Amino acid sequence: MKNRALIAAMLAFAAILSARTAAGQKADSTAKADSATRADSIALVRELEKELGGASADSTAVIQPEQAGVAAPRASGGYMNIGFVSLTDAGWSTASDVQALEPGDHDPHVKGFTIPNAELSLDGAVDPYFKGAANIVLKIDPEGETGIELEEVYALTTSLPANLQLKFGQFFAEFGRQNPQHPHSWAFVDQPLVLNKMFGPEGLRSQGVRLSWLLPTSFYSEALLGVFNSNGGTTSSFRSPESPEIHGGVLDERPVNDLQDMLIVPRFATSFDISETQTVVVGASAAFGPNNSGPSARSKVYGVDGYWKWKPAAAEAGFPFLSMQAEALVRTYDAAKRVAEDGSMGVLPAETLKDRGAYAQLLWGIKPRVVAGIRGDWSTGDDGAFTSALRGDRFRVTPNVTWYPTEFSKFRIQYNYDDRKTIGTDHSIWFQFEFLLGAHASHKF
Repeated sequence: MKNRALIAAMLAFAAILSARTAAGQKADSTAKADSATRADSIALVRELEKELGGASADSTAVIQPEQAGVAAPRASGGYMNIGFVSLTDAGWSTASDVQALEPGDHDPHVKGFTIPNAELSLDGAVDPYFKGAANIVLKIDPEGETGIELEEVYALTTSLPANLQLKFGQFFAEFGRQNPQHPHSWAFVDQPLVLNKMFGPEGLRSQGVRLSWLLPTSFYSEALLGVFNSNGGTTSSFRSPESPEIHGGVLDERPVNDLQDMLIVPRFATSFDISETQTVVVGASAAFGPNNSGPSARSKVYGVDGYWKWKPAAAEAGFPFLSMQAEALVRTYDAAKRVAEDGSMGVLPAETLKDRGAYAQLLWGIKPRVVAGIRGDWSTGDDGAFTSALRGDRFRVTPNVTWYPTEFSKFRIQYNYDDRKTIGTDHSIWFQFEFLLGAHASHKF
């Protein structure tokens, strides 16, 4: 009942804003022109990075005013874009437990049909100093019930000196390339296995602040530092309530006393052209914070990532192209001596649990609006005193083909070959349809 009320409120809110748009097109046009004038160099560089295939959460929100399909006028002279994107998945798998096979929160969870993501997005200029964005997500669980969550809500500064920018609110941590992306930006139906292992089904996000610095170099170089709350269901590897699935012990309700009890996420990324038709982006990320296996236990996650794209000078609408993306992650989870959640196991010893994994994906833009891809996934973990399915060996090969009828819709077909060491192999076929409404950024090639 509560979810229904929230959904109704969201729809009413969007309808009111749309009605205001029809009554104020002239004011909206002026507001959008003013907002475009205020665009700072940091936003422009991030938009360029997005063109190269590396959109981050904040760059997704930077939508050029002329792309807006629905924009509510504001007396302050700013603007607000409203967008909606929906994903529908359908398919079949030989696995008896599809949820165990596809653990990501926006992965296909059932044989048959599901709605893994329906997202209402709001973004715009607050005033000459700030931009704001919010993403409200609805999804249907394996039992057919609708869930709703405030996935992201944050503000971005637009006028700090020295190429600095602050981002604050709740948002995805800028760790690697895929974690900050929303599901409609993914090149595949499901999330890479290693990200499920390290960051849980919903990715790494929390409430906090991030400072970025665009270095004064002739090529793109950016340093970022995020500080977040380390607790909650979207901080897997740290103080998540689901942590017993990793360490097997009773949760330690440790307090927050100082900065060491927060989640720290640094990142550095740089991009350069290796020829007139080829571009490379490389980055390194880390995440440090407490875990709740004991009063002083800590976790560390390290990652490196790379992206390469070739597009000929005579490309038409972005085609043809070749691109490759890869990430590798390692986690060190220092588990304290702890009482086992399963009472029959007694006390588990202090130990360091190490996990690692990687994925690599290749995309080929065959011709305008047709893209073929293939991805390889691998993840593994050391045995510990507590046996966890999350640390088991897994391997997956995933080819797919995507067709974009227009910039605002897509059809995708994908095959998964899964090999789980302790369970065996499985085969899955998934179909996906997406449509975009309003001001959401169109697909980039």
